[in-house]
Amino acid sequence: MSINKFQLSGVLESPIISEKSTLSAEKNKQFVFKVVKSSTKKQVKSAVELMFGVEVDSVHVLNVKGKQKRVGKSLGQRSDWKKAYVKLKPGHDIEFSAA
Repeated sequence: MSINKFQLSGVLESPIISEKSTLSAEKNKQFVFKVVKSSTKKQVKSAVELMFGVEVDSVHVLNVKGKQKRVGKSLGQRSDWKKAYVKLKPGHDIEFSAA
């Protein structure tokens, strides 16, 4: 099952920059990305290695359930999405300010 570079470029949607993800990046070289719901761990690993030119040690993926929100009298539901924690091998780093 070979996947081409064009398909891999659509796997990562955006990096998640928060206090928790910044601490995780500083301590463990673990970066957090919002990814496409249908993506797999192998696709996320290949996409990060292709986009940033680093070596990935491990990938943890989790589904985030959308919150229920109220607007006036009506109830709404935010979309579900997928998050990936990517741990890099020693000696590799991602700089979002330069990328």
